[in-house]
Amino acid sequence: MATFTNSPTVTDIKLKRKSRLLDITFDTGETYQLSCEILRVYSPSADVHGHGKPVLVTHKKQVNINTLEAVGNYAVKITFDDGHNTGLFSWKLLHELASNQVELWENYLSRLRAAKASREPLIEMVVKYHQ
Repeated sequence: MATFTNSPTVTDIKLKRKSRLLDITFDTGETYQLSCEILRVYSPSADVHGHGKPVLVTHKKQVNINTLEAVGNYAVKITFDDGHNTGLFSWKLLHELASNQVELWENYLSRLRAAKASREPLIEMVVKYHQ
């Protein structure tokens, strides 16, 4: 087994819009799939991390990615279809999210339950009045 002193580097990244998945391959040979939802709720942005106190992001079950923009050779900027586009996903962060996604997902679901919150998207209600 190889030992890496630096964080793995992303060698390939593909968005599967229909299934809302991001395929990520690292120079270690590892390939992972991360859902757009987990990427959105664990965004490294200040508005999600709440300047030290993480904010519970809700209603993102159907969130998707609009664009991926490389930032140098170390990160990607993700623009989500809900307008969120702050925070850079470094290769190190992507690897941490991918390799720990089971625990992170369970933690997220637990936080949702504790807050009596939902993953389901908010639906705009249209009220029609009958005369």
